[in-house]
Amino acid sequence: MRLKVNGKNIEVSQAQSEMNLIDFLREELDLTGVKHGCDIKACGACSVLINNKSVRVCNVHVKDVPDAEILTIEGMENPDGSLHPLQQAFIDKGAVQCGYCTPGMILTAHALLLENPNPTREQIRKSILMNICRCTGYQQIVDAVESAAKFYNKN
Repeated sequence: MRLKVNGKNIEVSQAQSEMNLIDFLREELDLTGVKHGCDIKACGACSVLINNKSVRVCNVHVKDVPDAEILTIEGMENPDGSLHPLQQAFIDKGAVQCGYCTPGMILTAHALLLENPNPTREQIRKSILMNICRCTGYQQIVDAVESAAKFYNKN
């Protein structure tokens, strides 16, 4: 079985295919940006993109996503190593406080902006509804996503 993770082809063993995807990403690939939160797909800390859709992966097995393209927060950086405009917008707008929810929040917002590069504030709020943040009150997150949308409109 194969996966493409952050643009790299990964060969998956039979034993690895039985793992939860979050554990595979964190333990086998050392992609620790994906976080354990609630382990019941309720908080969004474990969100990654699978085929450009935001998916909570705490209860997804590797074998359930054969040949998938997976993007984690580590794969968001630009080729030169600089931050992606959405990541930078989170910093610029003060949408990062404790940071625990940030990778899942950014990836969920990225999925929205890939599908709809000019969302309304209400569409942004709806898209991040299932990603829990206990620190920011969401206003700064909505501001950051709205600000970053201009970079998606160029593509």
